[in-house]
Amino acid sequence: MVMTTNTNTAATTGTTTTGTTTTGAVTPAGTGRSAGGRPGRIDFAKAAPKVFRALVGFDAAAREGLDPALVELIQIRASHLNHCAYCLHMHTNDARKAGESEDRLHMVAVWREARHFFTPKEQAALALTEAVTRVADAGVPDDVYAEAAAHFDDAELGHVLALILTINTWNRVALSTAKVAGTDERR
Repeated sequence: MVMTTNTNTAATTGTTTTGTTTTGAVTPAGTGRSAGGRPGRIDFAKAAPKVFRALVGFDAAAREGLDPALVELIQIRASHLNHCAYCLHMHTNDARKAGESEDRLHMVAVWREARHFFTPKEQAALALTEAVTRVADAGVPDDVYAEAAAHFDDAELGHVLALILTINTWNRVALSTAKVAGTDERR
């Protein structure tokens, strides 16, 4: 949900500025509710600002040293699996802005049937993303973990796992606060 690398919190607005984008919810005057969610749902960033900032920091730390294209593929795949239209819209747009091809974006959901669009390293990351996102179904199978470990050193693998954890958390924040796709409030 959040695209960050350097995080500076603006105390007066409750938003977080990152590079050239801003994260955080914009709240309609006097409502206390998210502009991008349904009425009656909280603005998470405003309701729990310390938690929100901690999550932004975790997200930024997770992506450090990872290829930005890989970061977006992981976030897109987890958002597919979690049915998070808000994050899916955000991350496909971010991927396009970063130069990702439409062909690859269309194939992420069916990457196993379109492996030739993705490198073996990307495939390993996508498989790990699926396993961690669906951890309650079957855990993280040893072969999936081993394949990822074969493509990433320990530090990279730690960051990939952290990124998968953060996007799953962002998906749950967006879904539980009823964020609406196309209302990316970072702009």
